Amino acid sequence: MPQIDIQVLEGVFDADDKERIIMSVIRAFGDAAGEKMFENTSCRIHEVQSGAWGFADQVFTTEVGLSIKNDKT
Repeated sequence: MPQIDIQVLEGVFDADDKERIIMSVIRAFGDAAGEKMFENTSCRIHEVQSGAWGFADQVFTTEVGLSIKNDKT
């Protein structure tokens, strides 16, 4: 029923990260929408090629994504 699509840069998240993200998003949606929606929600992660995504005045690369992911500030 509900389908959630997430787009991330390739190489930023490993398989464990992606599993954690998928399950957390499905749980959060179920918390907001109800148990029946939780039971029928699918989620998938699409990896966008490094350099094929931009925002404002920056083109995102895997290195930029990793820098954002690892920023502890």
